[in-house]
Amino acid sequence: MTGSDPDRTAVLVIDMQNDFVEEDAPLEFPEGRRIIPAIQRVLDAARGRGMPVVHAAHVHRPGGADLGIHRELYPPVAAGEALVDGERGGEIHADLAPRPGEPVVKKHRYNAFYATDLEIILRGLGVETVVLSGMTTECCVLGTARGALERGFRSVVLSDACASCDYPDLGAGPMSAGEMHLAALRVMSLTSSRLVGTDEFLSRLP
Repeated sequence: MTGSDPDRTAVLVIDMQNDFVEEDAPLEFPEGRRIIPAIQRVLDAARGRGMPVVHAAHVHRPGGADLGIHRELYPPVAAGEALVDGERGGEIHADLAPRPGEPVVKKHRYNAFYATDLEIILRGLGVETVVLSGMTTECCVLGTARGALERGFRSVVLSDACASCDYPDLGAGPMSAGEMHLAALRVMSLTSSRLVGTDEFLSRLP
């Protein structure tokens, strides 16, 4: 499995939440719905082999005490209209719902390791490699891959089980979701992670 020991590997699903995935959600990324079937296949295989599965969810406290600069970046979040801890929008989408015993790590920044107990969970499970999927490729997936590297974990990024979004021109020109996705994959392939498609990943599982 791309050089990793499956007995020391965990699957991490990042930010596949209602506020990102559902139609007309306040932070809707239509591309996120497209990757649900790929993530489902990975989850089915991992669960069938007893591999640890961990979910990360980006949420903020009601009232926004933990928002920080996110308050300036995302108006629906700042207004308390999205990613509120304890509300339905912040929950994992039903198609990818955690099974009993699968940890859900609540994070307040892009990197799922930052100020969370993710590292403690992985160490306790004997994990050395994390398999990353979810949204968005250039933001929370990349941030988490970098966080894994900095803590001594290997990471594998499932290239077709991650998605990005269209970027407007904010001074450096626009980028389509596809272009941004590929750019982020290229960065991670050089700086932090191995890239593998879902089919190849599943074929390498024992």
